[in-house]
Amino acid sequence: MSVRTLGILGGGQLGRMSIMAAARLGIRCVVLTPEADSPGSQVAWKTLYAAYEDQSALKELAQLCDAVSYEFENIPLGTVDFLETLKPGLVRPTRKLLEVSQNRVAEKEFLNGLGIETARWSPVQSVGDIEKALSGWKSTSFVLKTARYGYDGKGQIFCKAAGIRENAGLAAFLEQHQGHELIVEDAIDFTDEISVIVARDIHKKTAVYGPMVNEHRNHILYITKVPAPHNLEICAKAVQVTKTLADAVDLQGVLTLEMFVTRGGRLLANEIAPRTHNSGHWTIDACAVSQFEQHVRTVCGLSVGPAESHSDAEMMNLIGPDVLRSDQYLTQQNACLHLYGKQDVREGRKMGHVTFLKEKKT
Repeated sequence: MSVRTLGILGGGQLGRMSIMAAARLGIRCVVLTPEADSPGSQVAWKTLYAAYEDQSALKELAQLCDAVSYEFENIPLGTVDFLETLKPGLVRPTRKLLEVSQNRVAEKEFLNGLGIETARWSPVQSVGDIEKALSGWKSTSFVLKTARYGYDGKGQIFCKAAGIRENAGLAAFLEQHQGHELIVEDAIDFTDEISVIVARDIHKKTAVYGPMVNEHRNHILYITKVPAPHNLEICAKAVQVTKTLADAVDLQGVLTLEMFVTRGGRLLANEIAPRTHNSGHWTIDACAVSQFEQHVRTVCGLSVGPAESHSDAEMMNLIGPDVLRSDQYLTQQNACLHLYGKQDVREGRKMGHVTFLKEKKT
């Protein structure tokens, strides 16, 4: 095994779970994060506490590590570029996937360019731009989003098309994000949000998890169920478009594609995550090789493992005060509790998750 030390940019819970998977393979991990006592740093071999743009810290990371990856998509592109000047080929997945996933406009253009259908969308800056887009679509409602840094419902607002010039909430949103790049999307009448996770190794071999069906609470993922209760045609198409995306970016690593299933049976891509994903946490307990082990394997130049599950599963996030009742899951049959080591309990903060294993349906 050529990779003995893996660097991870970011110290959140996704990094934590990848680090724990790496330990099973005898790979030690170095975390670079500006946050003290982060979930990842609690289990890492070494932590470099520094800003992502700190070139001195990045030089140390490159010296310590045989490979580097990232655990969330808002790592500055300049960070990846600088690391690549120190050691070409050090960072996986590559800059291309990170760049596409950081900007909703670039993301939609890239997906549509691959023939992957999305909701109708348009870059906008003003109410007039929004009205022009809606007029062409004949839409009754829409979602306005910031092109960057939106997650878990942040940086977006849902509005009815009627009376938008009198909509105080919309006016406040536009004022708050004046000068920022914005995108308007046609509101989708969907039955479910689903996701597919694909791992792709250096030999271009893939392993796929899902589709999973996802339920949200206050715009934050709350429940993931697998398998998704959709027909084989929808499920096969969801897997196929995710693989198409992975091939297009020449993925070496893990990515996730979130999609909507409309009431009319169409499949529309929503967001790309260039990393492991909350909807795949169940794989730790229901699969021989989890999404996190696949992440470590692929970015370290190892082959993907089998993605088959031995159980059906339901994953529930412990959000904010939910964690205070986590003791009940310690003795519940087929409940697998995972806590992230976060000390500050806040509304909307993901504190851990529980996976409930179920007998696999034939």
